[in-house]
Amino acid sequence: MAGDRSRDDTGSNRGGVKPSPGDDAAPGTPGTGENVCPACKGSGRLGNDPCANCSGTGVVIEGVGGG
Repeated sequence: MAGDRSRDDTGSNRGGVKPSPGDDAAPGTPGTGENVCPACKGSGRLGNDPCANCSGTGVVIEGVGGG
């Protein structure tokens, strides 16, 4: 499922998830959250191929800004 960052390609839990090229930090890092991938606009695809920026998930991990 696009956007499901809780498992990696091997089906292991979040601890084994590698950051995608478009991620600012690893999933679960404090002060970060998921955002729609700007390259594929959340589809997880660029043409017929998985989006390289988000590794096909449709989301990237970004810092959450404050005050």
